[in-house]
Amino acid sequence: MKKADIDEFYRRLAKVNPKPETELLWKTPYTLVVAVVLSAQATDVGVNKATGPLFKVADTPKKMIALGEAKVRNYIKTIGLFNTKAKNVIGLSHRLMDEFKGEVPRDREALESLPGVGRKTANVVLNVAFGEPTIAVDTHIFRVSNRTGLAPGKTPLEVEKGLLKRTPDKWKAHAHHWLILHGRYVCKARKPLCAECRVNEICRYKAKEI
Repeated sequence: MKKADIDEFYRRLAKVNPKPETELLWKTPYTLVVAVVLSAQATDVGVNKATGPLFKVADTPKKMIALGEAKVRNYIKTIGLFNTKAKNVIGLSHRLMDEFKGEVPRDREALESLPGVGRKTANVVLNVAFGEPTIAVDTHIFRVSNRTGLAPGKTPLEVEKGLLKRTPDKWKAHAHHWLILHGRYVCKARKPLCAECRVNEICRYKAKEI
């Protein structure tokens, strides 16, 4: 995709949704980290149903540790991989208390040192909680980037580097959410809604149906 087309691509997505936000419910960087860790291989809707009650009783690392792994597990048992995720939530809470004075660090390496937090999760936290121009490549962004020709790549990291290089600076703050929402609701995996797509003229998808 040409430079001018990329700029127009984002301009059109921005026109539809000027200030996109994550669909995960959160109030602090800590609750965001927990929500994103829980969202792996799960829907945001499903995560929100679990974290609503959970965050009412434990919205800080200290409170989460006091709640304990067994009770955390009970709150999130409707989410896939809940056993491992409960262990990670308690583990990252301990790490935050022991090494970061209970505060979520604004640093990728430090974030990735937390149990259950990988590069994608760190990117989400840096972007959403701290406003860093990072782009977390999930399955939606990976698909949209390759399908449209925006930033083709064989791995999430390759796509991420391509997006950071090709996305104009003025769009980077919200690029992550525009691409996720576009992939979730328009450029769907099985059958993209090309006829409803605002960027179908720019898109390089060869099998598009309009």
